[in-house]
This record gives sequence, C-alpha cells and structure tokens, in this order.
Amino acid sequence: MADPSGGFCGRCFSFIFTLGLTALSMWLSLRTSNPKCTIHSFYPPALNRTLNDTKNTTLFVALRLKNTNKDKGVFYDAVNLTFRLQPNAAAKPIATSSVPRFYQGHQKTATKNVVVGPQEGLNWTAVSSAVHPNGSVNFRVDLATAVRFKIIFWKTKRHRLNVGADVLVNDSGGKVNKKDIKLSAAPDHHLIGFFSGQVGVLSNFLVLILLNFL
Repeated sequence: MADPSGGFCGRCFSFIFTLGLTALSMWLSLRTSNPKCTIHSFYPPALNRTLNDTKNTTLFVALRLKNTNKDKGVFYDAVNLTFRLQPNAAAKPIATSSVPRFYQGHQKTATKNVVVGPQEGLNWTAVSSAVHPNGSVNFRVDLATAVRFKIIFWKTKRHRLNVGADVLVNDSGGKVNKKDIKLSAAPDHHLIGFFSGQVGVLSNFLVLILLNFL
C-alpha cells in the first residue's frame, strides 16, 4: 500500500518549489539597473599646444548615458554636471552645467553634448594655474540626477544617481584615456543591505509554509 504521507510531502515540496520560482521571477522582473554613464569626449581647445591659441576657453564634453534594462525605460531629471580640478576635488567648482530632463527607451544609448565656456561661468584662470609642466591637467567630473523607471504602465519612485570620475587631459587637449571614461560611485551599502533583507524575508516565508504543511 502506498504511503499517503509520501505523496503529500511531494505535493508540498512541489508547491513550495513553484512558489519560490514565482517569487524569484517576480523579483527579477521588477529589479532595475541604474544607467551607465561615461564621458565619450572631453576637449578644452585652449590646452592644445599645437594650436598655439589660448583664446578659445571653452570646454566641449560628450556624455553618454546607456539604459541596460531589457524591458524598462528611464525618465531622467535634469542631469547636473560639476567640474573641478584635481587633486583638490573638494574645492570650489570651476564650472557647472545641466542637461534637460528626458526619457530613454530600454537598451538605448543617448549622447548629450555639453558646452561650457565663460558665459556658463567657466573659471579658466583656475584651469590655467593647474596646468602641469608637461601640459596636462587633471579634471574631476561629477554627475548628479534622479531617475524613474518605467515598468509596463507605471513608474517607480525617484532613485538618486551620483557618480563621478577623474579625466586627465594631455597637452593636445584630449583625454589621455582614449576609451570612454566610466562615471562610478562607491558601493551603496544601504542598497546591498536592503536586497539581503528581502532575500532573508523570502527564505523565512518559505520555511514557515513548509512547517505548516509538515
């Protein structure tokens, strides 16, 4: 005679396993990834010694924002850029600029051209004093904005995005690093703790269900 308890336990295990897969699938579908921000180009013509012209005290920057989410759009608030000089990145900014808010579809890349000159408050006197004997200058670029993710027909709450990077410019006015420079932030320990807590709650929930069926 078949043991009825064995079939019951099998059904319980199957139910819990299916419930776990469903919960995992829902979590993965709602999980979002912040846009990847990079500096594609960074060019101050006045630092190009081959031009022998220091009058064009304008900074040309191409910023790239990539939405890596497969099925989620991104609404950007105004993207604020702050420019400083290294090694004293805590000093007063030499310039600020802003990219107007915009929407970006899933898996799309947007290139935003930023022009900062005397009209925008660029402190070229500070830049000139930071030029090294070899003609190089080390800049610091910080980006701050807030994003909302579009998931099907609804939007998430705003998530702050604060990233930055150092940009070393040579005596030709170009980036020393020819590749796109990634803007990054320190690890968000609060966010890591949040996800760890969610996994713990889910695990405890599944254990309680199993105990109720045994």
